[in-house]
Amino acid sequence: MKQKLPEPMVLAFVEAEAAAKRGEVPVGAVIVNALGNLVAKAGNKTLELKDPTAHAEMLAIRSAAQTLGSERLIDCDLYVTLEPCAMCAAAISFARIRRVYFGSADEKMGGIENGPRFFTQPTCHHAPEVYSGIGETESQNLLREFFKTRR
Repeated sequence: MKQKLPEPMVLAFVEAEAAAKRGEVPVGAVIVNALGNLVAKAGNKTLELKDPTAHAEMLAIRSAAQTLGSERLIDCDLYVTLEPCAMCAAAISFARIRRVYFGSADEKMGGIENGPRFFTQPTCHHAPEVYSGIGETESQNLLREFFKTRR
């Protein structure tokens, strides 16, 4: 039986699919407040903006900080379709995001459960709660289909 995705993750997949249509790696991110209300959403835009830091998570964090008028996103949760990289993990920590929910693990570039495992490092000042595998199959399928057309 297929598990029903939380609404913020559904919105993250909408952003990921939009990114794919723009020719970007299909990753989407959504930030909600403690009540579950949408604060920010974004999809990858590294090609469009000619910016290697324009990952979905980074763009969503920037937008949420602007919306909330604070560099601290305390009591906010991030939903993202793919495991954040080390750069995004650092931004998540600096922003003091409460929880991170992600779809598929990223064995090559992931920074939370793979690679540097940023939140477990002694130099990490804030480690959010992390929940992985939320929409994992959907994420893997989306990425597989995207890269199949590129190779």
